[in-house]
Amino acid sequence: MSVPMAVQTDQDIVSTIASMRRSQLVSLLRRMHCGFEIDFSDEYVNSMNLDRLRHIALAASLHDKTFAA
Repeated sequence: MSVPMAVQTDQDIVSTIASMRRSQLVSLLRRMHCGFEIDFSDEYVNSMNLDRLRHIALAASLHDKTFAA
């Protein structure tokens, strides 16, 4: 799933991430450019429950200038 080009507000970001499946969230985390490294192992990411994974993706997305562009 690609991120919609119209994602502009925090509410849009929250709604987009809330609708993503696990595989989409993992893919999103792997390609984010946050100004800091996101280096979770596959084992760690796969062990997280979905809410935790969404929380991390949301926090990272708020630092990724390309996500909300």
